[in-house]
Amino acid sequence: MRLRICTWNVNSVRLRAEQAARFVGEQAPDVLCMQEIKCREGEFPVNAFREMGLPYLKISGQKGWHGVAIASRLPIEDPEPLDVCREGHARCVGVRVAGVEIQNFYIPAGGDIPDRVENAKFDHKMDFYEKLTAEMARRDPKAPLAIVGDLNVAPGEFDVWNHKHMSKVVSHTPVEIEAFRALEASLGFIDLMREARPEPEKLASWWSYRAQDFRQSARGLRLDHILVTPGLRDAAFRLGAPAVRIHEDVRAWERPSDHAPVSADLVL
Repeated sequence: MRLRICTWNVNSVRLRAEQAARFVGEQAPDVLCMQEIKCREGEFPVNAFREMGLPYLKISGQKGWHGVAIASRLPIEDPEPLDVCREGHARCVGVRVAGVEIQNFYIPAGGDIPDRVENAKFDHKMDFYEKLTAEMARRDPKAPLAIVGDLNVAPGEFDVWNHKHMSKVVSHTPVEIEAFRALEASLGFIDLMREARPEPEKLASWWSYRAQDFRQSARGLRLDHILVTPGLRDAAFRLGAPAVRIHEDVRAWERPSDHAPVSADLVL
């Protein structure tokens, strides 16, 4: 069977419900992982997602900010919960679908100053990565696990519009890249997007609202990721190269999120 997993920072699920319905209708994801839903559980547009054909929901909401959710076409089970956010924010939600554990994250952006002493937000981001990496290191790399979401790090030289400039900006600093690579190494995670579209091709999934034409500005960052354990390698490569896509066209829709959805197909 094909399992299409999609991650999307929707930047308010209530504002983007119609766009989500359009995207689901066009791309038919089996599992839609959302970040920055910006609502509490009781405020989530449950009926809209049922009408989309994604009736199985796992929601971790929070008033005003943050919040993550997973909507699935297939029944879901609850894996062991992860406790990696020291601030208690709604930044992680997990499910098991068709035997695959999917953990959906909205990792802290980290503020403006890339210094753990001067900037508590940056320290929180680094702490989140450290806790998550330590948790993953205890897992079995052969187990089918996907980590998806807005991980708020553009790890590669070609995941940013200008490597030299961005190396001093939060999201692409050396210490953040090191944290991201440590997470990858913890279980031998496979970056499906880069497997499908290797460097030096430039890739982005986020573009600032400040640019009137995000394509003309071309100052994007690849912040949204789908990482899978070696236990899912065969499923990801069953048909050859991984079927992975950044849905850049969605960023061009009217009143869009500043992130584009990212999808990957697993053949189980």
